[in-house]
Amino acid sequence: MSSHPHTVLPWVVRRTRLPLLVLQCAVCPSDRASVGDGRFRTLSTGRLLSVRLPADCVSCGQPAKLTVHERVPIRSLPAGLLAGYSADSPSLVLQTLLDPSIARRNRFELDWDEGWELHAPPVPEDPRPLRVAVAFDDPVPVRPERLIAHELGISRNEVVRRVEADVPLKRRTKQDFSFVLMPPDR
Repeated sequence: MSSHPHTVLPWVVRRTRLPLLVLQCAVCPSDRASVGDGRFRTLSTGRLLSVRLPADCVSCGQPAKLTVHERVPIRSLPAGLLAGYSADSPSLVLQTLLDPSIARRNRFELDWDEGWELHAPPVPEDPRPLRVAVAFDDPVPVRPERLIAHELGISRNEVVRRVEADVPLKRRTKQDFSFVLMPPDR
């Protein structure tokens, strides 16, 4: 490591849309669905409440529904949660999609491809080591190696040679990490 002070650059990964669902369509061979604008559908029968999140096939538009709650006593749900369902809270929609028990029950996975972007300042041309802190606004799974290679415009092999990271480079992560970019060999 160099004795020069590191320049620290902040990179932020932000989602641009809700993720697609990997969910087999009942009509066509597509396996992708969208929750569209993310509006909950609630059905109350007396003291019981059912909450669903509609989804549509991206190819044919065939509707599907994700069960969030099925005939649960209304009083068992917190008032803030009920208000979020009524207001179609975007953060509650995302929280619902990220809930592993709901994903398991409804047999879907999330597809984040093209659902996020990286906000990063320009990289200086200084040959000294450069420290970059990557923060995630939402838990978008990315491979650090691909993220770094794409943003810096270098090959993934060069990333492996020049980067010292605090996470494995070839394994997806959803958590903040940092890395040091060493100058190219001369």
